[in-house]
Amino acid sequence: MPEQRPQLLFVCTHNAGRSPLGAALARARGNGTVDASSAGISPDGAPNPVTVASLAEIGIDDSGHVPSQLTEERVRGVDVVVAMKPGLKIPQVDGVRYKTWALPDPNGWDGDGIRSLRDDIDRRVQELLADLSTESGQT
Repeated sequence: MPEQRPQLLFVCTHNAGRSPLGAALARARGNGTVDASSAGISPDGAPNPVTVASLAEIGIDDSGHVPSQLTEERVRGVDVVVAMKPGLKIPQVDGVRYKTWALPDPNGWDGDGIRSLRDDIDRRVQELLADLSTESGQT
């Protein structure tokens, strides 16, 4: 039986900026080795267009992202939850690993500000993927 890919869930407040960045970068950098999605505590009606544009700059198309609600059911279906800021009320489920990254809210930022946040999240995502790869024995 083939080994299941790790399931990652990135969570922020509005699921419009930080968490979609994390999920899109994880999917792109993971090259099919992980499944990544995102959700928000109080989702906006649309993603942050500057965030979508910043991903397009590096060849990642996340234009189809639709902000979605965090639920306990979604948490139950993943291996790792990454909170994109401290203090989010995320359901705690046995067997799920939780990580918290203290990242600023990019609401209202321009492209230059978003780029620095995108690059910081990209670095963190790559470290997370490397850790997961090491844990699973992949090279």
